[in-house]
Amino acid sequence: MTLAITQTVRHGYKEGFLIAAAPLVTDVPIVLTLFFLLRELPGQALGALGMVGALYALFLAYETAKAESVGEAGSATAPASLKKGALANFLSPHPYLFWITVGVPYVLAAHEKSAMAPWGFIAGFYLLLVGSKAGVAALTGRYRGLLTGRAYPYVMRGLALALVIFAILLFREGLHFFSADVQ
Repeated sequence: MTLAITQTVRHGYKEGFLIAAAPLVTDVPIVLTLFFLLRELPGQALGALGMVGALYALFLAYETAKAESVGEAGSATAPASLKKGALANFLSPHPYLFWITVGVPYVLAAHEKSAMAPWGFIAGFYLLLVGSKAGVAALTGRYRGLLTGRAYPYVMRGLALALVIFAILLFREGLHFFSADVQ
């Protein structure tokens, strides 16, 4: 969510929407892999994902903190929002955990009751997941003009701080997976 807000503030609603849409790109390979191959992903793999994701979140925080004006991403490069969102999603253990613990078991159980039930669950899930992020990006994009001028660097640094906190939480979570495997 923070990344969707950050990209919207920097580059406009379209870029925030691309962040919001990233799970539509990343979750298909995650779900298919978990569904067909990895019924149980080892805790150390989830821990490593979380730690790499924490490093990526720190990189994004640094990039966000450097932005001094609307449209500036800390460099002259294109925003690459879908790529950033997809990478952040792949490197987070949360989609894996959700699909291992809730998603795949629910889809399998729902399929036993009705062939359409799993599709209803998946459609509703992604409508709410992507829709809520897109809604926040739309609101942020609508009021983006309020953040120009002297307030902009402070808002961006606040968003960078939120990304740092998220990175710390991901790192702690990664350590937890490693310690759980040891016990």
